Amino acid sequence: PCSAILSSYLLGERLNLLGKLGCLLSLVGSTVMVIHAPEDEEVTTLEEMTSKLKEPGFLAYAAILLALCFLLIFYLAPRYGQSNILIYLTICSVIGAFSVSSVKGLGIAIKGFFAGQPVLQHPLTWILVITLVASITTQINYLNKSLDIFNTSLVFPIYYVLFTTIVITTSIILFKEWVTMTVVDIIGTVCGFLTIILGVFLLHAFKDMDVSLGNLPQVLQNEQPAPVTRDDKNILIEVDNSSIAPEDKPKVFMLYT
Repeated sequence: PCSAILSSYLLGERLNLLGKLGCLLSLVGSTVMVIHAPEDEEVTTLEEMTSKLKEPGFLAYAAILLALCFLLIFYLAPRYGQSNILIYLTICSVIGAFSVSSVKGLGIAIKGFFAGQPVLQHPLTWILVITLVASITTQINYLNKSLDIFNTSLVFPIYYVLFTTIVITTSIILFKEWVTMTVVDIIGTVCGFLTIILGVFLLHAFKDMDVSLGNLPQVLQNEQPAPVTRDDKNILIEVDNSSIAPEDKPKVFMLYT
């Protein structure tokens, strides 16, 4: 959200009043979700991380993310990626779930390496390295594609919201944080998520409207009638009639006997 607002001033990209309000709501919603998110479960060894990654719940979740990612990359992106901003950003966000999990595991591996543990002989270390390189490369690729096509003030807030939501969901499923969540935390997380959705809606749905603090009263009081839309048939008839000068129109003579 902050980068979107800065891009509107520094890069000259257009971001109206509703877009700025959407950025603010997205930031507030993400903050509420982070505040009410439970603390991570303490995982100190690669063996514990391996057991977490092998749990059926996370395996099913990872399989769904991979299927969604393949669907977006090979089917939706070639067809709708140039026109829909959510396609490329959803790919980046879904892949982000694997990159964050890999960073978490590699952090444990680095701590173990300096503690003298044989982490280089553990297969999970290299699996995490390969996953991290592949996921970051894919994220950078599709994020750059999105920035080449769409406005920066729209790309970064939507990407921030989607990425934050996916990462928090992944952390909850991987470390089973939902078990320790209280009712207040659940309500706060849901409210934060709904606030994020509202912010993204304001940011994306009204991006073409010319709304600012200066012209807000005029926009609210604007009661001009909507332009009448005519189909192609009426337009063609009007063009054909206008092309005939009044003196060139055929005259009809009546003969009486």
